[in-house]
Amino acid sequence: MYTKINEAYEYIHSRYDGKIDIAIILGSGLGPLADEIENPIIIDYQDIPHFPVSTIPGHEGKLYIGTIANKTVCAMKGRFHYYEGHDMDIVTLPIRVFAKLGIPYLFVTNACGGIRDDLNPGQITLISDHIGFMAPSPLRGPNLDEFGPRFKDMTEVYSKQLQEIAKNAAKKTNVSLKEGVYCFFKGPMFETPAEIRALKAIGADMVGMSTVPEAIVARHSGMTTLGISLVTNKAAGLGQSELDHQEVMEAANQAEVNLVKLVKQIIQDM
Repeated sequence: MYTKINEAYEYIHSRYDGKIDIAIILGSGLGPLADEIENPIIIDYQDIPHFPVSTIPGHEGKLYIGTIANKTVCAMKGRFHYYEGHDMDIVTLPIRVFAKLGIPYLFVTNACGGIRDDLNPGQITLISDHIGFMAPSPLRGPNLDEFGPRFKDMTEVYSKQLQEIAKNAAKKTNVSLKEGVYCFFKGPMFETPAEIRALKAIGADMVGMSTVPEAIVARHSGMTTLGISLVTNKAAGLGQSELDHQEVMEAANQAEVNLVKLVKQIIQDM
């Protein structure tokens, strides 16, 4: 893993060797935020050693480095998922590379299903905590001592300080923002209604197929993380129709203006 991390780091560093303030992972349908980056350097994943090529619609597979609100950001337009067949060390490889690049902050976004009654399509939601026991641990195997300890505390995976900044930014921009607990589900199939009832019973407000592995590794690596979910559909058994990825994309596209406005304000206020 050290070899893979170092080779990916060296390539990105050869393309941009300045200080980067924030790394951003853009989930399904949320790629348009990358278009707000000024004077970007754009790197195809296929050119970065050991980065897989994205296979999911809405995940373009490019890394953007540039500025938003006078901060230097590095945005992944598309991420890697466990359900695509990647091992967790590859799913979370970019986070290790970001940590090695010295990036202190990570924003991780996703499209998700709403479980809680008030989380309807189009709702932007802060991740206050997560339930990830269905996710194979991305820290499994030999510990990468360069990044963090063998047993890392997970009390505050998602920064309370960044959540307060986000809440204030939402007020400034008049964007509706709620918060909740995000639950990881392996995918690629959507959950069954029985599974959703079980998740609701244990305290999950939202469900999706990403984010938790990256957030765990960011925490292990000492990065400060903000998680934002965009509810694109009601979870299985709670809506009126069968779920499909096209529905997810359409809902994300409709809400992208508010999400872009919110994230830009958060960055400005940091």
